[in-house]
Amino acid sequence: MSEQTIRVGIIGAGGWTTYGHLPALGTLPEFDVVAVAARSEESAKKAAGKFDIPRAYADAYKLIKAPDVDLVAVLTPTSKRVPLVKAAIEAGKDVYSEWPLTTRTEDSEELLALAEAKGVRHIVGLQRRQGPAARYARDLVARGYVGDVRAARISVGVDAFPPVMPEKVAWTFDVEAFTHVLSIYGGHFLDVLFQIVGPPKDLAAIVETQFPELTVAETGRTVTSAKPDEVMAVGTLENGGLFSVQLEGGQKFPTGLQIDITGTEGVLRITNDRAFENTEDNTLHGVNTTSEDGTSLAELPVPEEYRSLPDTSLDESVQDLAHLYAAFARDKRNGTTEATTFADAVRQHHLIDRIQQSSEKFSA
Repeated sequence: MSEQTIRVGIIGAGGWTTYGHLPALGTLPEFDVVAVAARSEESAKKAAGKFDIPRAYADAYKLIKAPDVDLVAVLTPTSKRVPLVKAAIEAGKDVYSEWPLTTRTEDSEELLALAEAKGVRHIVGLQRRQGPAARYARDLVARGYVGDVRAARISVGVDAFPPVMPEKVAWTFDVEAFTHVLSIYGGHFLDVLFQIVGPPKDLAAIVETQFPELTVAETGRTVTSAKPDEVMAVGTLENGGLFSVQLEGGQKFPTGLQIDITGTEGVLRITNDRAFENTEDNTLHGVNTTSEDGTSLAELPVPEEYRSLPDTSLDESVQDLAHLYAAFARDKRNGTTEATTFADAVRQHHLIDRIQQSSEKFSA
């Protein structure tokens, strides 16, 4: 292990930890996972054994205090993150938090201020922008592939958050848990869209709860819920042009991801049959005034320099996460800010607030 190796302590041993974080970190020589903590000693030891992690804790605060942990990754449910992230910051550790950073904008703003005051590095898990196709699309637009952006349209349709869900995720029924279509899919994919075409300026939105009664699959217990499952928004971009958004959860036949960007000189389309936990990267199609036939969309292969990971055998959603960690390692080495940070999280919180507030005005 070199002096540059970043020693990681993982808090949380759920599915995204074992499917995503630990396999992703295991492919990167810059990192060494030295400890894992979970709600029970048994769960921590199980994860430690499966991934050859030296230490397992039932007490997350002991992991945070461990002198050989450089980066604390907080991968617990959103409502449990604030005290753990605070403790990591106060211990002077760099800290990773999943998105959403917290359940409330004010709490996320506080964590950002604390991290900046303490001088620790911070990462938020908005990893979708790190995928090769997303980064290539950003660069194509920046280089003028479509010319001046006239309009950008994004549609995200998923089978997640249906009206009947298993007991283990029934905690998401409460809108205060901030785990729904707008917060999760809006947070991730609007981040992708606006890092490609630039930030939004003005917007108007409608947020609907089309499944007001949710059911626990195992027991048939029903719960009244106000969490969003359908979102539509339109608006203007800071650098000109318009945008539109549709987010839909609980689809029986998921439509996946589609982004269309039109400009004065061309068109760029980004698609994926699955919006989340996808095995393949997004596909790019485009046409512009320099295209050979100049009339129809053609696939734009992503150049190999965008695929810089040492191991590309993992599902693409896990590779996105590996790209995020690799960006953080470069930031730490070079003093840059490639990786998404708590500042990006706060920006997404404010955007979601604007969408919800616009919808409330529309309904009034």
